[in-house]
Amino acid sequence: MAKPTPTPTPTAKPEECLYLPNTEQGAKNVGTPPVKPVTISTTKATLKTNVGDINLSMDAKKAPCTVNSFIYLAEKNFFDKTNCHRLTTGALKVLQCGDPTATGSGGPAYKYAEENLPKAASGKQTAEYAQGTLAMANAGPGTNGSQFFLVYGDSELPPNYTVFGKITSGMDLLEQVARAGSDNANGEGDGAPKKKVTIQDVTHPERTT
Repeated sequence: MAKPTPTPTPTAKPEECLYLPNTEQGAKNVGTPPVKPVTISTTKATLKTNVGDINLSMDAKKAPCTVNSFIYLAEKNFFDKTNCHRLTTGALKVLQCGDPTATGSGGPAYKYAEENLPKAASGKQTAEYAQGTLAMANAGPGTNGSQFFLVYGDSELPPNYTVFGKITSGMDLLEQVARAGSDNANGEGDGAPKKKVTIQDVTHPERTT
């Protein structure tokens, strides 16, 4: 009896992005980004928050599908009126945002793979999330969605998270939030920030709405 032919894993065409359905609880359906990235160069964005503006520089050359998704979600007002739900003040030193449910499990109704993972000069992957890094959060390989984190101090993270840009201004605001600490809901130095951070809007040059 012949063995069944395995179902091929979906792959994207060159210069196109592959966004797969995400049916996890907490997924918010706002459609899917275009498969062709809107930009493949460096582009800027501003997180307008209740504590002040945080300016970002996003590298679409190294992480085109990630930046493409971020811009798409901004155009859909996905980030508006969302709270940054997690602050770590130990070895990680990150503020995590982008979840409309503020639970750590929310995101869009699509997911996609990692890009631009940190690598050492020798080719061996190593954690390189220095102060000022902008990166995607995930729940495992291929689960990128809307959640991202802002690194306010050199962070000891495994090289599993897409680096798609850097913080160009607003670090002082992040440091103020970090000094206020977290509620330790996830353990010592890990929980919701005591100084609440709400994203009011995300603006960028490519915005069309």
